[in-house]
Amino acid sequence: MTQLSTKIKLYVGSEVDFNSDVKLQDDSNGKGAYIKEWNLSIAKPTQAQLDALETEAQAKEELQTILSNRAKDYPSIKDQLDKIYHSGIEEWKKVIKATKDKYPKWVV
Repeated sequence: MTQLSTKIKLYVGSEVDFNSDVKLQDDSNGKGAYIKEWNLSIAKPTQAQLDALETEAQAKEELQTILSNRAKDYPSIKDQLDKIYHSGIEEWKKVIKATKDKYPKWVV
């Protein structure tokens, strides 16, 4: 199940300020988050409209996880430049490729 905030961003088509534009609240009876307040000029989405965004939201969240994992795994820029200087571009590419292979963007 994807985050409601991801579906709302997809519905709106841009970033959303969840402190002022849209306020979410978690339901105390275990049903999860819901839209408590909608302060945007476009119509508030129906549950059916949000449900229709599930697959796209899941793909977006999976990609964000992959990109976050890659960012943590890559050597620092300083270390990358040092690798290029001492070992050359081809050796640097091997280091980068190892991380890209570890966290592929598109798993078939």
